[in-house]
Amino acid sequence: MPTTNDRISIVPANEASWEDLEAVLGPARCHGAKCYCQRFKIPNSQWKLTDDDERAFQLRIQTDCENPESNFTSGLVAYLDHDPVGWCAVEPRIAFKKLMNSPVVWPGRDENKNDTSVWSITCFIVRKGFRRRGITYALTRAAVEFARKKGALAIEGYPMITVPEKDIPWGELHVGAYNAFIAAGFREVTRPTKRRVVMRIELQSEG
Repeated sequence: MPTTNDRISIVPANEASWEDLEAVLGPARCHGAKCYCQRFKIPNSQWKLTDDDERAFQLRIQTDCENPESNFTSGLVAYLDHDPVGWCAVEPRIAFKKLMNSPVVWPGRDENKNDTSVWSITCFIVRKGFRRRGITYALTRAAVEFARKKGALAIEGYPMITVPEKDIPWGELHVGAYNAFIAAGFREVTRPTKRRVVMRIELQSEG
């Protein structure tokens, strides 16, 4: 069921309540566990040493939710008719520790991995019952503008290539879909695998 954009609103996560974040991220699973968008932040060696409550606690700190005056946050929350339905993780690339040695991100590239002006979109979550309504498209566009306003000089993502009429499990598609990034103006940088693409937009800072 398609949804018109005027029914979708998106806010930085610090402007959302913890209850709204929990409604979107709480039911989500990543590799069989509640992730709370920590998969790219917690090293593999420590993953099994953290439980659901610890990951939720980390997300709450990272988003600084319920603090609209905050100067930092780690993502965006999408609402459909005021109902929290989606999440997008977007921050400076260096905030995602596991990206630094990712076999998807870096093959064929030669640049400063520690460049703080480059931001990344790493994850999308859309609640069951609200998918296929353009939520990830809206979140991708909003992430670009959010990064621009925060002074980013570039933003990139690592989506999957989707095939018409062929479903991809949501657990895999959490990195986003190629078409959503194309629609938001991203260009291809590399194709490190048959199914994944590194995509990027160079931005003009408003600062």
